[in-house]
Amino acid sequence: MQATCGIPEIAFSTFENMEYGEAYMKPDTETYNWVIQAYTRAESYDRVQDVAELLGMMVEDHKRVQPNMKTYALLVECFTKYCVVKEAIRHFRALKNFEGGTVILHSEGKFGDPLSLYLRALCREGRIVELLDALETMAKDNQPLPPRAMVLSRKYRTLVSSWIEPLQEEAELGYEIDYIARYIEEGGLTGERKRWVPRRGKTPLDPDAIGFIYSNPMETSLKQRCLGDWKLYHRKLLITLRNEGPSILGNASESDYIRVEERLKKIIKGPDQNALKPKAASKMLVSELKEELDAQGLPTDGTRNVLYQRVQKARRINRSRGRPLWVPPVEEEEEEVDEELEELISRIKLHEGDTEFWKRRFLGEDIISSHGTDLEHSDILVDADSVEDAAKEVDDDDETVEVDEEEEEEEEAGIEVEVEVEAEQAETQVEDRAKIKGVEASKPPQMIGVQLLKDIDASSTSKKSRRKISKLSMEDSDDDDWFPLDIFEAMKEMRKRKVFDVEDMYTIADAWGWTWEKDIKNKPPRRWSQEWEVDLAIKILSKVIELGGKPTIGDCAIILRAAIRAPLPSAFLKILQTTHGLGYVFGSPLYDEVILLCLDLGELDAAIAIVADMETTGISVPDQTLDRVISARQGIDTTSDEASL
Repeated sequence: MQATCGIPEIAFSTFENMEYGEAYMKPDTETYNWVIQAYTRAESYDRVQDVAELLGMMVEDHKRVQPNMKTYALLVECFTKYCVVKEAIRHFRALKNFEGGTVILHSEGKFGDPLSLYLRALCREGRIVELLDALETMAKDNQPLPPRAMVLSRKYRTLVSSWIEPLQEEAELGYEIDYIARYIEEGGLTGERKRWVPRRGKTPLDPDAIGFIYSNPMETSLKQRCLGDWKLYHRKLLITLRNEGPSILGNASESDYIRVEERLKKIIKGPDQNALKPKAASKMLVSELKEELDAQGLPTDGTRNVLYQRVQKARRINRSRGRPLWVPPVEEEEEEVDEELEELISRIKLHEGDTEFWKRRFLGEDIISSHGTDLEHSDILVDADSVEDAAKEVDDDDETVEVDEEEEEEEEAGIEVEVEVEAEQAETQVEDRAKIKGVEASKPPQMIGVQLLKDIDASSTSKKSRRKISKLSMEDSDDDDWFPLDIFEAMKEMRKRKVFDVEDMYTIADAWGWTWEKDIKNKPPRRWSQEWEVDLAIKILSKVIELGGKPTIGDCAIILRAAIRAPLPSAFLKILQTTHGLGYVFGSPLYDEVILLCLDLGELDAAIAIVADMETTGISVPDQTLDRVISARQGIDTTSDEASL
């Protein structure tokens, strides 16, 4: 009753009394579910932080309380409603292991229809692999696709194609659209036509309310998502490389280490983001003016002055209608793959979520196998500040962190010479430490260089931090607040003092048995390709139809256009057959383009199959197109006859 009254604080106060009460009062899974539901469905303000804290308490109590299907469904609902999509995906992966999980998530369309919101969120963020996974889970649970999930784009595109570039653009259907007829058909004359948002000055309504259509923010394409994931993965590799040092690359030289580092930084920085701008019309040659006009289907006759005026007018119209200006196509140069460098990068292994690895690392095990150095003598790991600097260094257009730190010191105290003095002192300290501890002189030369650089970094901090270090060194070593500066020494000291038990080192995946989590986190993301995008689109199209949804003709046209760009003749027939099966027919120019492309690519069988499908469906094929196909077929027959003779 308290959980459904709309004031979650009341339910949580009772929950706290149970949590800190006697053993028989301790909250069970259902109690947790009620409080999570209270926070998730509260209409006052963002409660995702409260749910996260509650989730933490449940994970800590994992030996006594385990989540059930309802728990995961509520968590997916919560994180979806509060736009924390990555967390929603994590918990959906657990939910799909329960039979009927998506039925519970749908809740018969009540409570905002969380299933539809989840599917929309995946499409909006370009997470199409996860979207396909969700649709397949729905098929397994016999959960039909809710109509609300399909409403996504103003441009007559649904979740089937709203993630394919170009975004927020209506598909080219091969014929002129009669906008007046479409307006009347949608009920524009009778007032039944749905609007995207409520009128200004009126009481704000839920955009999904009757009479309105969900107005979605700008989507992220699959291509953008893949690029983002690719950069993020290589940022993690760079941080790991900086943390572990050259030894993670095996028997690699210092030059190899630098090459790998530069390669990772280049990938993270990505291609030049400066968008191409059209050349000023006044500086364009006649041929360039004609090329721009021809590309937009405008007349190319007349003097240079006429062409100039025509280009200027076309650009003004495009700007006023919010269209991108035309620029000459630029062929992307394919970067040569350095196989040796890629092999070195593949040696860097991530251990995100691998609790067993970090337990061994904390206990001092696995260090020798990882680095070939003893725990007490290893200085490979850098501190947390260096990890952050690794990320900052890339963002600052490859300006090195060392230079930035030196410049800051010069501004603060003007101690330019002091850095060199401290570097000499650091070198002396390293040599002394090597003599005392008996470190063998057979250490690789690049390790000494890296160590000196790190000691310089550590010594060239601000005056305030140096005073702090000197104060620490003066303090009595028996003081509980004292810790060695060397990270391995500090870990050893923590184990000696029993700061915490190794058994307390676990993640939510360990506590709840998510065996898939570790592999997903450390797996390299897939690179985007036009072929992969088309393959995913066809699968989504088929699955949506199977679940009872009806894609629009715009969806089909966008997928066909993506297949043309690839080009992927093997996919043309399947897309067209699906389109015709839905009762849609494209305009003649689009069919002509597809058939002629097949002929140009030498795919005669594909062209004949498309013509046959068009005739079966009752779509007239222009005589010129038929003549091209027949002549191409006869040419092949003639060639084969000559070969036989």
